[in-house]
Amino acid sequence: MARRFRFEGSWLVDAPPERVAAVLVDLAGYPSWWPEVVAVASLGPDDARALCRSRLPYTLDLVLHAESREAPELRVSVGGDLRGTVAWLVEPGSQGDTRLRLDQEVEVAGRLFGAVASVAGPLLRWNHEAMMRSGLAGLRRRLRTAAGSRGI
Repeated sequence: MARRFRFEGSWLVDAPPERVAAVLVDLAGYPSWWPEVVAVASLGPDDARALCRSRLPYTLDLVLHAESREAPELRVSVGGDLRGTVAWLVEPGSQGDTRLRLDQEVEVAGRLFGAVASVAGPLLRWNHEAMMRSGLAGLRRRLRTAAGSRGI
């Protein structure tokens, strides 16, 4: 029993696309600015394991494989507790900022978690939205901090 989810989002970030992309491709740095990404371990040049926990009392164990690290599209395939893809589209905005778009398509893996997802879809969407709000706030803080340390 599996459950598929598609998450999309679009934001403006007050930093140039090159800086935004550099932060997003640095998976090892995620725990320093995204509170729900509790740990990231490198599994090789294109692979990492990430542990993520938002509001619900469950930690997702994800294995990520880089498919594209070049803007405008940053893309990873996902394995572990979820299977699918996550892509960030990083494009120049109109005033030196960045238009950032998320496109995530995943399927819940595992029989128990899949069964729970089948009945708890709205709760899992709420959990994901909370994680994304926090991640966006953390990304904006990280970019402001990086700009301040460079005197930009």
